[in-house]
Amino acid sequence: MNVLDIIKNEIRRLYTTHPDIHVNVTLKRPHRQTFYNLPVVIRGVYPHMFQVEYQDSGVTRSYMHQYTDIITKDIEILELPEIKTQSIEK
Repeated sequence: MNVLDIIKNEIRRLYTTHPDIHVNVTLKRPHRQTFYNLPVVIRGVYPHMFQVEYQDSGVTRSYMHQYTDIITKDIEILELPEIKTQSIEK
């Protein structure tokens, strides 16, 4: 089982057992977004991405993230233990 499969399985587990999570997000595209300890809800888990939703000034915002965003550290799920990615980074 590779690192990407481990990430997918952990997100699926969170989705079914505890979908209310907290994330740190640092994205540069399509526009710069930086959030720390943002409470979100996992709304969907798909083969290549997962969907999260959060409230922003009374407006529901929904975003799709690829599992590789966790490897590249563009998104960090605070409820997940640190996943070792040394084999990918080489």
